[in-house]
This record gives sequence, C-alpha cells and structure tokens, in this order.
Amino acid sequence: MDYRSFGRTGVKVSPLCLGVMNFGGRGTDEDSERIFDMALAAGINFFDTADAYSDGASERLLGRFVAERRVRDQVVIATKAHFPTGPGPNDRGNSRLHLLKACEASLRRLGIETIDLYQIHRADFTIDQEETLRALDDLVRSGKVRYIGTTTHPAWLVMEGLALSERRNLARYVSEQPPYNLLDRRIENELVPLALRYHLALIPWSPLAGGILAGRYPPGAGIPAGSRAAAATFMADRANERGREAAASLAALARQAGLTPGQLALVWLMHQPGVTSPIVGPRTPDHFAENLSALDRAPLEPDFLAAIDAICPPGTALSNFHNNSGWMRMRVEG
Repeated sequence: MDYRSFGRTGVKVSPLCLGVMNFGGRGTDEDSERIFDMALAAGINFFDTADAYSDGASERLLGRFVAERRVRDQVVIATKAHFPTGPGPNDRGNSRLHLLKACEASLRRLGIETIDLYQIHRADFTIDQEETLRALDDLVRSGKVRYIGTTTHPAWLVMEGLALSERRNLARYVSEQPPYNLLDRRIENELVPLALRYHLALIPWSPLAGGILAGRYPPGAGIPAGSRAAAATFMADRANERGREAAASLAALARQAGLTPGQLALVWLMHQPGVTSPIVGPRTPDHFAENLSALDRAPLEPDFLAAIDAICPPGTALSNFHNNSGWMRMRVEG
C-alpha cells in the first residue's frame, strides 16, 4: 500500500478511504462488518462517517467494529457535524453550542476518546466563521479532536477560515471533502489550486458519481428500483441524461484499456492533482471488491487522459453534484 501524506500533517492515509454512510442504513450489519474486514485486509486505514448518517448508527457500528478488532491505534477515524440530529433549533448548524454537544455525542457513539478528523459537514453562512473555528480550536486543545476539516465548502470560505486561523492563532483546517468525479469537475477551477497552494488534503466524495460512472444508470432508461436515485430526489436530479451518456462514453474508453467503468473512475481520481484519498461508500462486499481492485492499477497514460477530457472537459460539469450544497448556483442542463 502506497500511503499518502494527509495534507500538511504528518499523518499517512491509504489512497482510498472507506466511507461508512451505508453502515446501519441501506447495508445490512453483516455486510457492513464484512466490508470493514475487507478494508483492514487490503490495508485501508482511513474511515469516514458522520453523526447524521442513519441517525448515528453509522458511527456506532464503525466504533463497534474498531473496538472488537482492537485496531484503534491503526486507523484514522473521521466524522462530521452540521446536519440536524434532533428536533430543536440548536440541534444543527455550526454554532459553538451545537458543535460542542455534537462532538461529545459522536465520541460516545464511536466509543473513542479522540476523533482524528472532525469536519464541518456543510457551510453555515448565518454565523461568523470565527465562532465555528473557536469551538473547533477548543476541541483540539482539549484533546477531543486531533485535526479539523471542511466538507463541500466554497473555496473562498475555506480561504477565509485559513486566514482567520492564522490571524487568531486557532486550529487550522487540514482538509476539504468536496464532490468530485468525472461528471462534475468544477472544483478544479478554484478549490484544487487552493488546496495545492496551502497543502490541504482533498478527500472527494462520490467518486463513482453515485453509481452513474459504474454503469448503474444506463442512458435512455428510467430510475432503477432500489437505487439511491429512487430513494432520494437530489440523486435523481444528478442522474440526468447528459451525465448518463457521458458515463456510457467513458465506459467504452474503459473497455479499451481493460478496465471496468468503476476502476477507470477511481484510478483517474486517485491520481488527480491535490487528491489525497477518494471516499468510496459501498453498500455490498461485491461493490467494495470492485473499488479495491482500482488500487492495483497504474496511473492513466496522457493520451488516455486527453480522451477523458474530451468527454468531460476540465473544470466543467455534466451532472450537478453540488445540488445539495446550498451555495453552488450553476445549473447543469440535460
């Protein structure tokens, strides 16, 4: 396993991160446990969850698996806070009040003393970011959190946070977790250059575009029963015809290179500038086995990369994976 530096920290993480959003939710507990064991066997040491996933069940299952296998010192655990975890007006957001309570709750569910990476799950434009950073700084200084990061934030807000941390001597963001895949490359315009300049780790979510790039939504077909798009409107919006047609073209390229469509999507993303560790979120062990097979593949050749760029040009989008961010206003047609 070729472990990678996590931004400017001294931490080393695997080139794929296991996202456990399906633990305690769409996946069975038995499949989740098998997926976790497959990750450990493959050398994966980076695991990502959130307090809002399956009403906390994702954190509880991950914590149970880590404890039962006694691998706490071998793994990097990341979780997040922002989305509602209760009915009250203060059971959400990025305020000091919510973040301090949310962190304590996550620690209890995970059964650990310290969260390795604590992330702000979405931007909150209703409060001064300094309040958020001071709360996170207190969590770091108290030993409850080791590093802090953001998720699906605009580049300007991440830069504001870095500047505030330097000016006020507060804990500094070390990572950003954006949507990034072969159908939505908009972060290449501002966020990737920012990450490269300030040594932020980029840990993209939805590298397979919610299964579109794996061929689960063929062009000209309806929404498959039992799919994420059938259960979530935001995913159905992403599975537009334009994106499906591009995915079919990319699948034809993959076959020419002896790759599966999923392997192509992951190999491409793992070797993009600034990317540290794409987050895969398999529901079944078979899905995860397909993900892991990308680890053995060499980077794509320049001519092949150019052919990919001709289908989805750098910095553009054919499908809108920022459609639940709350701040990206661009509309993707098709």
